[in-house]
Amino acid sequence: MGRHGTIAGRKAAQDSRRAQLFTKYARAITVAAKTGGDPEYNIMLKHAIDKAKAINMPNDNITRAIKKGTGELDGETYENGSFEGYGASGVAVIVDILTDNRNRTASAIKHIFDKYGGNLGVPGCVSYMFERKGIILIEKTDAIEEDALMEAALEAGAEDIIIHEDSFEIQTTTEDFNAVNEELKKIGYDFVEDDIEYIPSMEVAPQEQDIKNLKKMIELLEENDDVQNVYHNCSIDLEEQ
Repeated sequence: MGRHGTIAGRKAAQDSRRAQLFTKYARAITVAAKTGGDPEYNIMLKHAIDKAKAINMPNDNITRAIKKGTGELDGETYENGSFEGYGASGVAVIVDILTDNRNRTASAIKHIFDKYGGNLGVPGCVSYMFERKGIILIEKTDAIEEDALMEAALEAGAEDIIIHEDSFEIQTTTEDFNAVNEELKKIGYDFVEDDIEYIPSMEVAPQEQDIKNLKKMIELLEENDDVQNVYHNCSIDLEEQ
């Protein structure tokens, strides 16, 4: 399924949550740096730094996060994980976390699900409705020739290209994501977003009376510092509701 929302909407959402994103990306950098502090030899770290720079995180913050990961500075120990469940109207939700206290995070996430008409499930209860894919989002501009981009992406190993009103969405397998990413950057394309994400293989249309609760639940999950990403299979753009 294609993504919802416009480039402008995504940028506005990022601007409104910039401080929270600094915290999330700093954690991601720290975890990635545990396997090596040089981004030239650590693709996960390079990717995390690129995402942080894309939202103008200060270099001092990035350097400090790397040093925490390599042990040069004291820092917390973070654990990766995910939670799965259903929101109102049976919308499937996956929540990726990076936390220093899993019990605290689990309690907070369960509370949000319960309060807004959802229910937290067991691992695997909804993930079968999603596929893991590499996603590269490029904004449409007069400088980008559609045919040239499609040819370059496919030659680099892209699986599919979806054309939206204001963007090109390039999909890859998880295995080919880094190769496609690096090749398109080398050519000179700028990305709005690039990450490995859960893409729904089926979508659910929420009932009108459930949209408000569903939107609030997703917003509060995204605002939690321990939450890195929230994925769902709602068929409408909740940001526009």
